[in-house]
Amino acid sequence: MNRAAIVEKIVSTKVSKGLKWSDIARDVGLSKEWVTAACLGQMPLAAEHAKTIGEIFGLSEEERKWLQIPPYRGALPTAVPSDPTIYRFYELVSVYGTTFKELIHEEFGDGIMSAIDFKMDMTREPDPNGDRVNIVMSGKFLSYKTY
Repeated sequence: MNRAAIVEKIVSTKVSKGLKWSDIARDVGLSKEWVTAACLGQMPLAAEHAKTIGEIFGLSEEERKWLQIPPYRGALPTAVPSDPTIYRFYELVSVYGTTFKELIHEEFGDGIMSAIDFKMDMTREPDPNGDRVNIVMSGKFLSYKTY
């Protein structure tokens, strides 16, 4: 038993039952972004949330425990993603990464945007020229310390 097998079981059950991440998240009581990340093996769940996920996906007690331990994060199958959707984010960082860095340093100083104290919201934005993907990311600023 490992996390990858549980993720595969979750995704397979989601597809076979015709579930939506937003509905699952509502039942769990957390954001769709966090629940999706957790179900895909990137975030740990508290016991009560793992219990709800377990009920939704028919997971055993042992499988639920796997959802509660800190995962190995950032597990993409290749260094440069080949999936077109994920690649676009790689492309965004390749093109705008230096701009993000420059503007963060100009506004906040020498530091980083946390991916730990972080939240994200992804919504569909209607547009007459074709609907748009609207992603808002908000991370705490962490300055480098002098020592």
